[in-house]
Amino acid sequence: MRQGGLVRPFPPTRGRPADGAVSGSASDWEQRYRRTVIAGDTAVTAFVVAAIGQFFGARDAANWHEKWGILAFGTELLVLAALAVGRAWAPAVLGQGAEEFRRLGRALFAATVVLALGGIALTSRNIKLWIFVAIPAIALVTMTARYLLRLALHRRRNDGHCLRPVLAAGSPDTLRDLITRTRKFPHLGWRVDAVCTTDGLGPDGDQLDGVPVVGRLTEVANHVRRDGYRVVAVTPDPHWSPDRLQRLAWNLEGSDAEMVVAPVLMEVAGPRLHVDAVLGIPLLRVSMPAFTGGRRAVKEVVDRMGAALLLMVFAPLMVLVGLLVLVESRGGAFYRQRRVGKDGREFTILKFRTMVAGAHGARAGLALYNEGSGLLFKLRNDPRVTRVGAVLRRYSIDELPQLFNVLTGSMSLVGPRPPLPEESAAYGPDIRRRLLVKPGLTGLWQISGRSDLPWDEAVRLDLRYVEDWSLALDSVILWKTLRAVLHGQGAY
Repeated sequence: MRQGGLVRPFPPTRGRPADGAVSGSASDWEQRYRRTVIAGDTAVTAFVVAAIGQFFGARDAANWHEKWGILAFGTELLVLAALAVGRAWAPAVLGQGAEEFRRLGRALFAATVVLALGGIALTSRNIKLWIFVAIPAIALVTMTARYLLRLALHRRRNDGHCLRPVLAAGSPDTLRDLITRTRKFPHLGWRVDAVCTTDGLGPDGDQLDGVPVVGRLTEVANHVRRDGYRVVAVTPDPHWSPDRLQRLAWNLEGSDAEMVVAPVLMEVAGPRLHVDAVLGIPLLRVSMPAFTGGRRAVKEVVDRMGAALLLMVFAPLMVLVGLLVLVESRGGAFYRQRRVGKDGREFTILKFRTMVAGAHGARAGLALYNEGSGLLFKLRNDPRVTRVGAVLRRYSIDELPQLFNVLTGSMSLVGPRPPLPEESAAYGPDIRRRLLVKPGLTGLWQISGRSDLPWDEAVRLDLRYVEDWSLALDSVILWKTLRAVLHGQGAY
């Protein structure tokens, strides 16, 4: 199945955006976006290399071409070649998920290794500058530029532009779940324009949640070729046997459609999924979650160093906040509370006090007004919260002292939410998997709505982090946390 090419106009149907919602064909904007990313990476690399070469090379202008020109030009070509070979410009990863930044990081690391080996082979005395200054600078600026491009793309997708038209095929229940998710997260770039079911009918006759039911599962390929859908999303249904899926893939060959099959056994994603061919049979291999090992050691180092750096940066703000808390109400500046950490070990968490003294004892009297979901106790307008405390909670400033917990090793910068002992005691076996890793100062729950999240969704996000953790995912979460904190959504 190839990607790219023109897509024929869609016939007007209910459930689709109004005419003009998508500018040009889907492949047009995908190609434009890819060209923009490539041009941005090239320009950033050239600018950084030229700036470093000009600054340091000017000190020894007589030998510029000998000492700097070749290395500068070679470094730029090496970085761009590594990005191309590492598939950092593949359309499938651009604009969403941590995989884009993971590939970018791997490509730049490979360029660093090759550059170092080349410097050793050529006995160059100037190679250290390009390894320890140029490539890290390229990585920083390139990732920032990619993120800004992604924000612009997501804004357009939220407005109904730059979406891939999807034909979904499966059972009504799984189709309904897919439609709900694509509408809730339009930044992922999918728009379900039509569905096919076993009998060609939906619960609402010719529609399913406002999306037209255009035919039977046996007619999927015909509809794709006639109407030009960019994605065929196959969801679970008893109809889909291996033979029928293979036949569908064959029938889609030569079209512009990408076939995506939803896994039915477990909700696992990211770097743990691998496709292997064993005895001629394609098998989906799921590797074990990484709870120990080299990557965890790197995470520990990043946690401690990051916490120390952030404490130095925020020290003046923390002193000011502590004084404001003390001035407004009686009690200490800090609030200490027992929480449950990795492997069920309890520890004392630190926060700035945001409630009046004796607030915990008053909780029983407010139980009838609890707005929290599941095991959480939350009140949107909690009378125990002080005026200063309300501001601290809105922007998560009250959680800054938890950096001391990260520094001492009881917490991580990124991880599941640290539960109270009474919450942990009520956990079932599945939810207790949250305790396999250290709790975090931030996490997927922090960037996905915080207290506004339903309990089941918060648990699902925490378990997803435990199962699919990676250094790239941590980086994306830390980056998105800043935006979530500034918006203050779901914080009360």
